[in-house]
Amino acid sequence: MKKRQPLLQLNTLAVALAFALPAMSYASDQSDSKGFVADSSLNILNRNLFWNQNGNGAHTRDWSQALMATYSSGFTQGTVGIGIDAFADLALRIDGDTDRAGGPNIPSDANGNPDHGFAKAGGDVKFRISNTTLKVGDLQPTSPVFATADNYLMPQTATGFQIDSHEISGLNLEAGHYTSGTGTTTTSRSGDILASYAGVAASSASFAGGKYQFSKEFTASLYGAHLEDVWNQYYVNLNLVHPLTDDQSVALDFNLYRTLDDGSAKAGTIDTTAASLAAAYTLGAQTFTLAGQKVHGDEPFDYVGFGETNAGVGAGRYGNSINLADSVQYSDFNGPGERSWQMRYDLDMSTFGAPGLSFMARHIRGAGIDGTHTPGNSAYTGFYGANDQEHETDAEVKYVVQSGPAKKLSFRLREAWHDGDASTGGHLVQTRLITEYPLNIF
Repeated sequence: MKKRQPLLQLNTLAVALAFALPAMSYASDQSDSKGFVADSSLNILNRNLFWNQNGNGAHTRDWSQALMATYSSGFTQGTVGIGIDAFADLALRIDGDTDRAGGPNIPSDANGNPDHGFAKAGGDVKFRISNTTLKVGDLQPTSPVFATADNYLMPQTATGFQIDSHEISGLNLEAGHYTSGTGTTTTSRSGDILASYAGVAASSASFAGGKYQFSKEFTASLYGAHLEDVWNQYYVNLNLVHPLTDDQSVALDFNLYRTLDDGSAKAGTIDTTAASLAAAYTLGAQTFTLAGQKVHGDEPFDYVGFGETNAGVGAGRYGNSINLADSVQYSDFNGPGERSWQMRYDLDMSTFGAPGLSFMARHIRGAGIDGTHTPGNSAYTGFYGANDQEHETDAEVKYVVQSGPAKKLSFRLREAWHDGDASTGGHLVQTRLITEYPLNIF
């Protein structure tokens, strides 16, 4: 098999461009710096999460509390600004029995007993020239091809460096290189970066790309990523929001991923294209969305995860680098050959005299999954059958306190009902009740 060229050239070009752009700057963030201390902030997020998932012969349930403190300094004044970011997270188990352990919130010991709690801390050093920032350390990247997740009690992190630049109005560029990560229930800074579904680890991952706003209505993104000896992945997004009247608008969102195996191909042959198109119509407080998604290829669409591949169930978790319309609360609808569609309804109750209250419901159906042609050397061999199907219904209610001492306190109830063949996750019901209270210390 011919070895494909990695994305090193792409990252090198992006980094060089980011540092060359200050000459074309329209305004400088660094020139407006008030100093290391004056621009600093300290925030604490209190998160309480009740988790219950029942199905497929297993039942996981826990109730937990997290305190997450984040400090961000300003930048020193001068041509090159220097600063630091730091975080300290503490998680405590309020309730959860051994026979219900195994969820994504609280780790378990070798005997399957859930821990009473765990903690992790980290930080980064940051440098800024004009409107270009370099960060080195423990980060939470959000690019569509390399993103950590914050979907459960504690967020994932990745260790490496990243450059973000917005020297030209409307254009945002970013590039990064990472060598390790931590999962939702792991604390080791030397944890794995992995292909989530394949379960194979890579020694490093790199990405580069950007987003350009052509007008108030239209934006486009282009990215490329390299998971060493696993894959090269490319991403395109086109997003259009067009107002019709003061309280009506239509929106189109198109996403496309192309993934090809690379180097020694630890996950075997990969040759997939995954695309989705969502169309939304907003009428006052209501939004109606229709979406379709298709995976072309004999392997599933896979994306980056973080944690420990060999440390037990739940230690290695999926990240957030899947910007496809039908990637929802439980399923990603990303099986080989899978085609899916979605109906969604959103309601903002502010218009009806209940500011801060919102509601969402959606239903997704997937069919045509065919794993019978997956190559024999693939890490995905045997995952899927012929003509597998699935469907999922999600509902969410959220309320955010609007004023008073408890302002910004939020309550969110998320429910998912999934049913399908074993390859898709089978039959289960998942409940998440999340309470969050952010505190701005300074």
